[in-house]
Amino acid sequence: MKLCPLIALLFPLCAFASDERIAYSCDNEKGSASHIDISFSADISGRPQATLHFADEAVVLPQVPAASGTLYRSGDIRLHSRGDEAIFEDGKGNLRRCHRGNPPVSHQPAPPATSSFIDVAGSVTYLSRIALPPDAVLDLRIHAGRRTLVEQRYDLNGAQVPIPFSATVDRDLIGKKQQLAISARITGGGRLLFVSHKTIPTPLNGQAVPVKLRMNKVSRPHGR
Repeated sequence: MKLCPLIALLFPLCAFASDERIAYSCDNEKGSASHIDISFSADISGRPQATLHFADEAVVLPQVPAASGTLYRSGDIRLHSRGDEAIFEDGKGNLRRCHRGNPPVSHQPAPPATSSFIDVAGSVTYLSRIALPPDAVLDLRIHAGRRTLVEQRYDLNGAQVPIPFSATVDRDLIGKKQQLAISARITGGGRLLFVSHKTIPTPLNGQAVPVKLRMNKVSRPHGR
């Protein structure tokens, strides 16, 4: 299996497909400096992964789809790379802006690290007192203008409201003056049951406000 050409499309150097440790210099949100050694390889199935090497442990992050750059993620721990730069989120609300090798020389203080992703999470509910059919499906779409950013499908398997959901959006795909919107629909029994559409505030700190999406029941047409 030839992994190098594939990984080269996702990362600047094919050499990163080995276990070679690459040193990254980092600054956190408080301005203090640190460093992380990262190696890039592939698991037994050929899936690219990144390993973060710390003093007393190593954390393996499988590669996941990303709208831009390259994203490695395990739970809430993320490494998002673009060229020589990377943003590391440790899953505890701390972010580090990192640069491969020595950081570029600058006489200006580094800007605070900000997340490249916005977490959208919440619940879907409706006021009608009806039970959903066993084959009910919830379809969610998060978009900015005409661009669809996230599409998700939940097989509800008889679950009732409130129905939780979560998604991650790449903030670089959102225009400066655009707002996020979320559309949802529940289908079951061969017909459309509920629909909803809501505009979501786009936060500046990278953390989305919880979204409570109230759906409206679709009335059956009169007659046949």
